[in-house]
Amino acid sequence: MTDDSSVGMDDLESRLRGGDTQALAELFSRERERLWRVIHFRLAEPLRGRLGPDDILQEAFLAASQRLKHYANSPATSPFIWLRMILNQTLIDLHRQHLGAQKRDAAREVSLDGVPYSQATSASVAIQLIGQFTSPSGAAARADMLSLVQTAIEQMDPIDREVLALRHFEELTNSEVAETLGIEQKAASIRYVRALRRLKEILAQVPDLAKQA
Repeated sequence: MTDDSSVGMDDLESRLRGGDTQALAELFSRERERLWRVIHFRLAEPLRGRLGPDDILQEAFLAASQRLKHYANSPATSPFIWLRMILNQTLIDLHRQHLGAQKRDAAREVSLDGVPYSQATSASVAIQLIGQFTSPSGAAARADMLSLVQTAIEQMDPIDREVLALRHFEELTNSEVAETLGIEQKAASIRYVRALRRLKEILAQVPDLAKQA
């Protein structure tokens, strides 16, 4: 049986590679929730009160429109990963624009086998974890917990931390993670299992989190 969603995406990709701007609008509409998750995870805390997700998506859409003609000649990148890459670059540009001297910490970039990508910081991972497992009350205790978790996460391999971020917070599939990082799917899967094991060890170091996890 043919998967209608797969057929629809194949058609959308074909139209995108033909420079169809309507296809780009459809792609944005189709992937809006997933793109919002990227923004929610990657946007630096100081910018959350200044920039709304809709404004960021609009910036990314304009950037994608300008680069659409290049997509036809790009390697076999799936539409969503291409769109996510543009959104990620938009976030990096916004961090640099609004945070100035803090830009290096807000949007660090690393390279794996020559493939650059924005690195999930230990702070962003820690903030998401604390948000998942604690209530907003008890600001002092929350700050102490955040510091402990961030310090522990900093001990993780940067690539494992990124795989964890992509799978756990952005909810990408294993194949999408592999495509994003330019690694084999088997390697992405191995790294994810290792990262989950390390995450459990981290949570065990913080009693209040371990009770709620």
